[in-house]
Amino acid sequence: MLTAQENERLMRVGPGTPMGELIRRYWHPVAAVSELDDNPVKAVKILGESLVVYRDRKGGYGLIDDTCPHRRISLEYGIPGNEGLRCPYHGWLFDGTGQCLEMPAEAPESTFPSRVKITAYPAEELGGLVFAYLGPAPAPLLPRWDLYVMDNVVRDIGSTVIPCNWMQCMENSLDPTHTEWLHGHYYNYVMEQKGAEGLADPTYQRFVPRVIGSHEKIGFDVFEHGIVKRRIRAGFDESHPMWRVGHPIVFPNVLRVGTTFQIRVPMDDTHTWHLMYGAYPKPPGEPGYQQEKIPFYQIPLKDSGARFVTDFVLGQDMMAWATQGEMADRGQEKLGESDKGIILYRRLLREQMALVEDGGEPMNTFRDPEQNEIIHLFQERTMEEAARARGLSTGQAPHSPLIPEIEEAWANAAEPGD
Repeated sequence: MLTAQENERLMRVGPGTPMGELIRRYWHPVAAVSELDDNPVKAVKILGESLVVYRDRKGGYGLIDDTCPHRRISLEYGIPGNEGLRCPYHGWLFDGTGQCLEMPAEAPESTFPSRVKITAYPAEELGGLVFAYLGPAPAPLLPRWDLYVMDNVVRDIGSTVIPCNWMQCMENSLDPTHTEWLHGHYYNYVMEQKGAEGLADPTYQRFVPRVIGSHEKIGFDVFEHGIVKRRIRAGFDESHPMWRVGHPIVFPNVLRVGTTFQIRVPMDDTHTWHLMYGAYPKPPGEPGYQQEKIPFYQIPLKDSGARFVTDFVLGQDMMAWATQGEMADRGQEKLGESDKGIILYRRLLREQMALVEDGGEPMNTFRDPEQNEIIHLFQERTMEEAARARGLSTGQAPHSPLIPEIEEAWANAAEPGD
């Protein structure tokens, strides 16, 4: 149980807040590259700030204030130039630093443009996402986590805006015991409610029934990039990779499971942009799997009746996160021994906030290019093992456009040595 003051410190991400200052030390996705193909300007909300991300005509990216300082109209409708974004109202041009470069209606010799500058943040592309850094200069390197930069994979990106605080999403990742109920018993109940006709849909055939063994032991360890989550389920022992290896929570806001990152981007105190970033191994002997661009798709949150869609694993998680309320009241919760992962994560957040308050740099701040060439993360089984076992999906199916065909191709592929 947390006091109201402790809860506020952990949840609020606006400028000047303790958590806001910590979370601003990291690069965060603000757009998928393919989102900007049809319209190269997108309005975004991140860490409580209203901004626009754009791609200029030379292929560079910028993130600037969403409002022109001249007559206060929205730059969401701006015109990309060769080196910035131009306001559609009177043509004021702003570069990626927020500096005004041109004011067409002013005299050519006017010094007024040099005296006008708006909020702007560094933006870079990596792995089909546009990342931004909203913290103090100098910016650290954009981390090159393995799934973003590894070769011989195909990728897709699923997106959902969830009406709740980002920590509610993250704490779920430190709570392994929910899987046997939410993704086991409850999942089967949802499938039961669909009835025979609903289950005839082939997209559901490979997901029911779900039998998830009870958790006999769970463990958590802090490592250099975050927290390792381990478990032993009924019928297994400590030699199983689920305990011996485990899988990582990448501090502060990413879960790595198998071939996916679940990225929880704090938009503001009460909204989270959730990304399911998949990197799937190319099937052997399938040279046709070449991607010109990474698909971007929407993962549903609610149905037409405004009920949460809970017939897939991530949908069940999103229901659990959002129904805690926009900002969970942790003063009312009653934690048990099985919640020790959540307690550890909160302690790590507080430690890293204190480090920043003392002028230090938090974990996962990278300055050395050699260290950042590719940052490998461990997993309980290899990507090929997951593909051959039809285990690429970590809950976004049946909504990923790529997983079914890739798993089918791997299922039909020859075993090594055949």
